[in-house]
Amino acid sequence: MDTDKNAKFLIHEASREGKTQVVESLLNANPKLASLKDDDERLPIHWAAAYNRLPIVELLVTNKYFDPDVTDGSGWTPLMIAASLKNAEGDSIVDLLLRKEADVNIKSVSGQNALHFAASKANLSTVKTLISHKCSARVKDKRGQLALHRAAAVGSMPILKLLLDQGKSPINATDVDSLTALHHAISEGHGDAAILLMKAGADLEKRDADGHLAIDLAPDTKVRKYILQTAEREGIELP
Repeated sequence: MDTDKNAKFLIHEASREGKTQVVESLLNANPKLASLKDDDERLPIHWAAAYNRLPIVELLVTNKYFDPDVTDGSGWTPLMIAASLKNAEGDSIVDLLLRKEADVNIKSVSGQNALHFAASKANLSTVKTLISHKCSARVKDKRGQLALHRAAAVGSMPILKLLLDQGKSPINATDVDSLTALHHAISEGHGDAAILLMKAGADLEKRDADGHLAIDLAPDTKVRKYILQTAEREGIELP
């Protein structure tokens, strides 16, 4: 049984492992394999994107059954998967999928668009590309979080600046726990990101669902002291 299953999903395995010639041979024999979903409800292109197999993605997007917006069991498109790779590894795949008119504003099952995934991995170049293709920074996921919340949580100063530029993202939006981006930045110990948000106009008096100010969520005295001292130097008065 397992042997039969492995054989059935051979193209998925080859896509994961970067075996371009195997994928090409399988598609030549049966082009419909490009639209075959495995037990994770993923197509070969989902796996090729996840493992940054650009040559295989290039092969798959030319297939007549190719759909740039096909989703897996979690509602992830190939674009979302490529956008979530670390260190901007998926940039070439992102660019290719966008040229194939992938929809940048499709939401996953958890309500995230591609920008959420790129921001979570601090992929600045991907974030820039997505925004240039009109990917909305104002979409909230099912936890009520914007891409701004995710950028704050990972402490990405460049992405925070970009998302706040020209009002692309509301700075004081709250998630389901009434946490702002400032709450997330401080709770994760990102002092510089917190100061950036404060200088950009973050509401210092907003409280979360438990009544905590953002500064109350500092993970230790070192982070709290750094934020308080830096804020004082910058002329920011904390409540």
